Amino acid sequence: MEFEVNFELEEDGRWIAAVERLPGVMAYGVTREEARAKVVALRKKLLKNSLRIKKMQNNSGMRS
Repeated sequence: MEFEVNFELEEDGRWIAAVERLPGVMAYGVTREEARAKVVALRKKLLKNSLRIKKMQNNSGMRS
């Protein structure tokens, strides 16, 4: 599953990367590449945790 990453250069020189389809998934970096790597890692972690929670709910008979 691919998500578009948007970038913006802040006034202080830091880059921010954000995944608009996943609210709150954003990360700063000294370089554009660093910001991208951080936001991609965060996105993966979020999706992995979401799948784990959904699996736990299904195993316990809960509905989301």
